[in-house]
Amino acid sequence: MAKKEAPVRYCRFMVDGRSYSGQIRGNSVDIVEGDPFSGIISQIRLSYPVERVKFLPPFAPKKLWCIGRNYVGHVKELEHEIPSEPLVFLKATSSIIGANDFIRIPAWAGTIHYEGELAVVIGKAGKNISEEDAYEHVLGYTIMNDVTARALQNKDGQWTRAKSFDTFGPLGPAILLTKELPKETRVVTRLNGRVGQDGAIEQMIFPIPRLISHISRFAALEEGDIISTGTPQGVGEIKAGDLIEVEIEPIGMLKNICSE
Repeated sequence: MAKKEAPVRYCRFMVDGRSYSGQIRGNSVDIVEGDPFSGIISQIRLSYPVERVKFLPPFAPKKLWCIGRNYVGHVKELEHEIPSEPLVFLKATSSIIGANDFIRIPAWAGTIHYEGELAVVIGKAGKNISEEDAYEHVLGYTIMNDVTARALQNKDGQWTRAKSFDTFGPLGPAILLTKELPKETRVVTRLNGRVGQDGAIEQMIFPIPRLISHISRFAALEEGDIISTGTPQGVGEIKAGDLIEVEIEPIGMLKNICSE
């Protein structure tokens, strides 16, 4: 029986002042042509060590849908009620930065929290999508850090400002091109090397098909939309000088340093 090929980990990166599309293979990044939305990804025989490249956000999302309170542990740690349906909000796409970019911590904004999340990349547009058909609209998965100004979130009563500061949307380093992930896939967040979050995606209150179907009932999903699926228990404060790492093993690790 032929060995099944591992899903492609598509990325965008810079090296020597030029930007490229790429495919991550182990500790190397291959230059490729095309992008996963057009379906044209042909390998070029030129690779760079991971340590040499600067990862960019893997693409520019059209809309950045986010889900609040989608893990029971996180709901309890913030002392909220478990929602009866997905709690959906939009985060400004202008907040997006890439791996190893700086998260700017504004001194006046109060407590800032990390929130490591699995993000679904939509590859096929749709409206009123059924849960049974939801995965047919998935291109793949990436990693999101839904950085949040917690004090402002509580003060405002709505979340746009708290979630949408410039640099509050680290994304990447790659898109894993696959329809489904194993239910035991874990979201692990480390602050300065210490684990703060470690939750399996099967612990979501509303699983991925429900989220896709729910959003598509009131807003047509477009190719290039992202749905960030909520954060597990263990959010914590970040300050200037901190290193925050969000790892989802099949995808990779999203690292960012905080600065003033």
